[in-house]
Amino acid sequence: MPIPEDVTGDEIDKDVRQELQSLPKTLAEDVAKNLVMVARLIDEDPEGAYGYSKVALRLASRVAAVREAAGFAAYATQKYSEALAEFRAARRMTGTVELWPLMADCERGLGRPEKALDMAGAPEVHKLDKAGQVEMRLVAAGARRDMGQLDAAIVTLQSPELASNSVQPWTARLRYAYADALLAAGREREAREWFAKAVEADRDGSTDASDRLAELDGVEFVDALSEDASDEPGEAAGEEAGSTDASPEDGDKH
Repeated sequence: MPIPEDVTGDEIDKDVRQELQSLPKTLAEDVAKNLVMVARLIDEDPEGAYGYSKVALRLASRVAAVREAAGFAAYATQKYSEALAEFRAARRMTGTVELWPLMADCERGLGRPEKALDMAGAPEVHKLDKAGQVEMRLVAAGARRDMGQLDAAIVTLQSPELASNSVQPWTARLRYAYADALLAAGREREAREWFAKAVEADRDGSTDASDRLAELDGVEFVDALSEDASDEPGEAAGEEAGSTDASPEDGDKH
């Protein structure tokens, strides 16, 4: 697959670069460039990222960082069986537990929520950092919902992290999941409150909490351009005929 000229491979994390030092210099550079492309595309073009990850995997399958990147790319394209295999391989190579929540979520994706719940109760969870434990809680709640256990999902999300007023990287997603579970259980008033709290914490727009809140408040968004076109068809058509369109570039959840 083609690599843009501005990609040198030096953009990768220093820890990954150190892993690649076990490879011949030219090979390490090629692998690094493909890993850069995976990171660059995984949000906006998951299939493209997956393609580059397969190249990196073909070149250096014995490097843990490559297996991990391949896992993330497969996960982003909902190839959960493949992602799980890559995450397991990376974990065997490194001995770390960081990928445990993602592995559990892959089990959910494969239609095995019971397995995900078993993993949520495993000793590995206690070795996760706070972010990892919150992620595991989100996966466990999702598994409960997969099994139709809405009340259990709500209870699973109730935690000190949910109650805290401190805003952390996971706060918006945790509040959003709680609001969504409440709404699914028919507790609309409480759901609205928590969607509002999710909006307060969602500083980078990682969720659509503001849209969900607006829906609950009965707010309807009207496309002003479409409205203008329907009101004044002659004028709009004339403007369109004399204009040149330029499509904006796309900018993005497991």
